[in-house]
Amino acid sequence: MSQVAVLLTASLVFYLLPNWEHAYIIVSSVLVNFFIARWLLRLPQGTGRWLLTVGVTFNLGVIGYYKYAFFGTQVLNGLLDTQLSFSQHVLPVGISFYTFQQIAFLVDTFRYRNTAYRLKDYALFVTFFPQLIAGPIVHHSQVMPQIEAIHKKPFNWSLFNIGLVWLVVGVFKKIILADNFAKIANPVFNHADKGFALSLADSWSGSLGYTLQLYFDFSAYSEMAIGLAFMFGVKLPLNFFSPYKAPSIVEFWRRWHITLSTFLRDYLYIALGGNRKGKLLKYVNLFITMLLGGLWHGAGWGFIIWGALHGLYLIINHFFRFLGVTRAMPKAVSVAITFFAVVCAWVFFRAVSIEGAFNVLSGMFALSGTEPNKFAQLYHWVFIAIGLFVVFALPNVSQLLNYQGPETADEQISARWSAIQVSRISALLIGLSIGLAIMFMPEPTVFIYFNF
Repeated sequence: MSQVAVLLTASLVFYLLPNWEHAYIIVSSVLVNFFIARWLLRLPQGTGRWLLTVGVTFNLGVIGYYKYAFFGTQVLNGLLDTQLSFSQHVLPVGISFYTFQQIAFLVDTFRYRNTAYRLKDYALFVTFFPQLIAGPIVHHSQVMPQIEAIHKKPFNWSLFNIGLVWLVVGVFKKIILADNFAKIANPVFNHADKGFALSLADSWSGSLGYTLQLYFDFSAYSEMAIGLAFMFGVKLPLNFFSPYKAPSIVEFWRRWHITLSTFLRDYLYIALGGNRKGKLLKYVNLFITMLLGGLWHGAGWGFIIWGALHGLYLIINHFFRFLGVTRAMPKAVSVAITFFAVVCAWVFFRAVSIEGAFNVLSGMFALSGTEPNKFAQLYHWVFIAIGLFVVFALPNVSQLLNYQGPETADEQISARWSAIQVSRISALLIGLSIGLAIMFMPEPTVFIYFNF
């Protein structure tokens, strides 16, 4: 059995064991998209738009049925005073990621006729277990050549060792940092969602706790995905690059969920017209893109408001750039303003209800009167301070390894690793990280982006 076949089998087992009832969804999605792409490849260049439309409609129909139909029914009932009913389905794991991945694949097939891959290679591209459940949204041009070359390359023990360390760092971030920040944020948001007002200290501890929880949760998954892929000789694109250090919202979206931002830019914003038709339409296109980006994260008003806020942030950012305001602002001030705006938007992303989000924001802006503190403890603030220090003062793993994505040469990564490692200290830190992760492992939890 070839290495591709082994990895494909392992990926399917990984996905299907806990999600066997959704097996037909991902299998049919892979087969339908593959054969539509093959059909397009047989048509003359520039023809077959109707077939592309069929493929994109199929993908959007599947994700719409499972992810948005229930929410859409609720909205229609509220607007039209109807009594439509629709059962809420359990969301198939990873559907948002492999759907967007395959839409990009079909669009590129139509545009460039450059996707003549074998079925097993394509199936592994979609189902590769390190990135399947929560991204990154991998582009075929980045990964397919690596998959096709797997059987030609000898096993690289250096990459395996580096990937293992990267994986351990991700596990540590998830269990020791992200899951413990959740313990600070959850009581605050649960209280707010029940309709209770919050004090200034409680609101800020909850919002900063969630801001750091989401940061370390997504950073952990991104690093675990890259580390696992490294261990099998595949280099995934960067999906997370210290986004809270960004001096602007534009830069934030170049660092946060990088592959989603790239997809939205290349396949939605540019398709809408981008910046080719004047500044007004550019701002409209930005807003629509971010609004749909918010809806991609989940079927709920909180996600829509979060996307709308980031759309407004981007419009303001571009307008200030046009006026030259941002050039005169010190970088530290720009970073602080950007971070504050991001924290405020995360409140809508996290809160279960809109009322809960406004309760948290009211407390943050001291609009809730003199509510007594119920949740914020001194050790919470110490832990938040440590988290902020890690976020703003320390380099990330990709910076330490000078890793820039699939284009980074194996030799460059190995040489960089050899230059920075000190064997005994490295072994001690890795062992300590594993020990702490096991010691403090809470009840089973999932990554936040696993739910999207």
